[in-house]
Amino acid sequence: MKGPLFYSKILLFGEYGIIKDSKGLSIPYNFYNGALKTDENPSESAIKSNESLKRYVAYLQGVNPDLVKFDIDALKQDVNQGMYFDSSIPQGYGVGSSGALVAAIYDKYVQDKITVLENLTRDKLLKLKTIFSEMESFFHGKSSGLDPLNSYLSIPILINSKDNIEATGIPSQSPDSKGAVFLLDSGIIGETAPMVSLFMENMKQEGFRSMLKNQFIKHTDACVDDFLKGDVKSLFRNTKSLSKVVLSHFKPMIPNQFHDLWRKGIETNEYYLKLCGSGGGGYILGFTEDMDQAKKALSDYKLEVVYNF
Repeated sequence: MKGPLFYSKILLFGEYGIIKDSKGLSIPYNFYNGALKTDENPSESAIKSNESLKRYVAYLQGVNPDLVKFDIDALKQDVNQGMYFDSSIPQGYGVGSSGALVAAIYDKYVQDKITVLENLTRDKLLKLKTIFSEMESFFHGKSSGLDPLNSYLSIPILINSKDNIEATGIPSQSPDSKGAVFLLDSGIIGETAPMVSLFMENMKQEGFRSMLKNQFIKHTDACVDDFLKGDVKSLFRNTKSLSKVVLSHFKPMIPNQFHDLWRKGIETNEYYLKLCGSGGGGYILGFTEDMDQAKKALSDYKLEVVYNF
C-alpha cells in the first residue's frame, strides 16, 4: 500500500516575521517528498515512524471535532497494522518534513475535507491553515499551519498577513540566467521548538520588537513584493539588507561556524544568506546574482539550486 506523494516546501521569505504579521512567500519544492505506506517487512526507520504515528494519533483524538473530524477508527487500524510515513524529506532542515506528513494524514483521514480541486477562496485557505496549525502543533509546540498547507496544495502561497493568505503565481524561471536561489546544507540538524521559544523570549524586549517591525518586516515585505514583480535589482538590494539584519539580531539561529561565511557574502556581494525556516541548522537559503561565482565562493559546501531568476 502506498498513498499519494506530498512534497517539501521552502519559505522563501517570512521566517519568524509571519508570526508577527509580516508578508511571506512559500513555494513547493518537489525534490523531496513523502507518502503513507505499509510494508510486509518494515525497516527500522519504518518501525520508528510507526511508533511516532501512534503518539500522533493519540494527539489527534484530542483535536476539537468542531474544527476537523477524522476517521479515527480507520487511522488507528492502519497505524496498528504498521502504517508509517515514507519520506525523503530531511528532518530538522527547514523544508517541511512534518508538514508533508500532516498533509498526507489530512488527505486520507479527514471527513468533508477541502480539496485542491475546489475554488480555493480565502475563507477555505484560512480554514485549512487553522486546521493544519492545530494538527502540526504536535511537532513544534506552535505552528502557523503553512508548511502542511503548501504541501497539501502544492502551489505557491502568498501570506499578506495572519488572516490574509492567497494562492499565487511566481515569475517563470529562466534556466539560462545566472541569478539563483539555492539551498546550502549546514550539515547540522536544527530543532524548531527551541528556536521559536528563543524568538518568543526576545519578543519580550521592546528593542527587539521595534527592530522586527522597522527593519526585519520592512525588508521581508519588500523582498516578497520584488520577487513577485520580478524586480531582481531591488530584490537583491533588499535581500542584502535582510541578510545584515539577521546577522545582527538573529545570531543564535545561525550556527556559529557560518557567521563569517554570512558576513563574507554581504561584504563581497557574491551571495546573500538568510534563514530557511527557524534556523539553528538544516538548510540555509542563499541568493546570488551569479551562481558560478557563488559556487566558487562556497566550494566547501553542498548547494542545490531551487529557483533561477
